[in-house]
Amino acid sequence: MLLPIIMAGGTGSRLWPLSRQLNPKQFLPLADSNLSMLQATIKRLDGLNAALPRLICNEQHRFLAAEQLRQLGLDSASILLEPTGRNTAPAIALAALQAYSETQDPILLVLAADHLIADVEAFHASVRSALPLAEQGKLVTFGIVPTHAETGYGYIEKGQPLGGDAFAVNQFVEKPDLATATDYLASGDFLWNSGMFMFRASRYLEELERFQPEILDACRKALAGGQQDLVFTRIDAVAFSACPDDSIDYAVMEKTADAVMVALDAGWSDIGSWSALWDVSAKGERGNVFKGDVLDQGSRNTYVHADSRLVSVVGVEDLVIIETKDAVLVAHKDKVQDVKKIVEQLKRDDRKEHINHREVYRPWGVYDSIDEGHRYQVKHITVKPGAKLSVQMHHHRAEHWIVVSGTAKVTNGDTTFLVTENQSTYIPIGQIHALENPGVIPLELIEVQSGPYLGEDDIVRFEDKYGRVPPAVNAEVTSISVPALAAPVLPS
Repeated sequence: MLLPIIMAGGTGSRLWPLSRQLNPKQFLPLADSNLSMLQATIKRLDGLNAALPRLICNEQHRFLAAEQLRQLGLDSASILLEPTGRNTAPAIALAALQAYSETQDPILLVLAADHLIADVEAFHASVRSALPLAEQGKLVTFGIVPTHAETGYGYIEKGQPLGGDAFAVNQFVEKPDLATATDYLASGDFLWNSGMFMFRASRYLEELERFQPEILDACRKALAGGQQDLVFTRIDAVAFSACPDDSIDYAVMEKTADAVMVALDAGWSDIGSWSALWDVSAKGERGNVFKGDVLDQGSRNTYVHADSRLVSVVGVEDLVIIETKDAVLVAHKDKVQDVKKIVEQLKRDDRKEHINHREVYRPWGVYDSIDEGHRYQVKHITVKPGAKLSVQMHHHRAEHWIVVSGTAKVTNGDTTFLVTENQSTYIPIGQIHALENPGVIPLELIEVQSGPYLGEDDIVRFEDKYGRVPPAVNAEVTSISVPALAAPVLPS
């Protein structure tokens, strides 16, 4: 059985201000599509006769991931949550342990959620070429046929031909300088390292135990101490925090004697920067890519994304201009790798523009922080039909709710009542309250918060249908029964 494992971690800081810590690039529709990068990765599996994909993501992205799976009709797909990032070797170990314990040692197809592959048929052909090698116990990596001398990727050197597009791996090499990359391209013996893999779960676990047993031990303990919460697998955070941070390349692929490579020529890109996104986007006659409300006079080779307002460009060239509701980026295309330095500066200055957008998605809907000042904040809140915010209270703020459209079912202390369009209600500081949309159309309201502290961490939850309360008081959370994972018996 072919089991896709999709890694959806990372923050995509080079694509700021669209990609942010709580809404990173894998959850955004970037490449001329209405689908997010994650959704496009999943749809790319159609036709491969693969099992339902399993997702690995950071715990803070769980509801965003679940909603995007729901939109594809994959409500029951399993999502494995990492409490903190520990790189690709531990993430894949968790998935392999879980898959090995639940199925008959499947072949794992490990994919990143944020890659673009333009030629899906060529991708399928490479996956099918890799299958017999994985069945033989090989650890397959996919090497991208290079199109230019790229210094931003690692490379893999071809070894002995194995038939078709498959080769033994001679060596993995780090990101080269331009002269070295040019030599690699001319030789025809080096392919880009894609970060995509295929192998049996047991073979990866065997090699990990041989070369990095500390990682495997920590992952066994983390998964064995985990809990099942709806479609989410929550691993033990304390055990996982002791896990070494290492990539699959360093931990296993560069050390194993069974690494092989299948060449992939399918219009691949990891969309690692704004210039990379410009490269793969459909362009106008002067090389421009415009998204949103954009007016232009005489500009060339420029990428403009207008998120919430009109952006006008006159006579500019080779620029990237990204407008969002709370931030604007203007950069030369040759300098877009330095966007991450802006993100680092935002972190040093203790700002929040790198964390989330003004619009914040929640499992019940979305809110937009439309204004804020000293002791007040104003939000536009949209609650999906049938959705309910947690039963909660605040120590430092009062709230005034004004319904714009739809009907709100409000719990305010000991009283529950309906609030309809143009009506309002007031929630005092310290009052236990809840908000629900009992109707069939979205509920929209304006919330005015007032008080000395208005942070999102001033929420004490007593009950929540989405599991956002401690497991001790959440009846939907149950322990995972994983006796086999304490010490899995791997085939010799």
